[in-house]
Amino acid sequence: MYSARERVENEEWIEELHEVAESIDLDADARSTAVDLFLSNVPETDRSKRAVLAASLYAGALIESDARSQGVVADAAGVSRLTIQQRWKEILREAGMEPPTW
Repeated sequence: MYSARERVENEEWIEELHEVAESIDLDADARSTAVDLFLSNVPETDRSKRAVLAASLYAGALIESDARSQGVVADAAGVSRLTIQQRWKEILREAGMEPPTW
């Protein structure tokens, strides 16, 4: 779980997440879930935040049945598909969910 302070400290990244979500036309539930996942997994370094942002968007969209491909999310977020592939399952585990095995 995250604190209100983390939300305030990462407002710029949350705005970026919403812009990326808008560019790939994610619905409001997927965006909200992605924000929760991102804030629950915020890394300390800014360099890693974009990767977590992208993986959170991908995972949030899956959870809310508004899925996009890893490639689409990666392109919109400015990361590689491999970046998402390496992180999204751990983000789900950290949120207490069991990622699919496919």
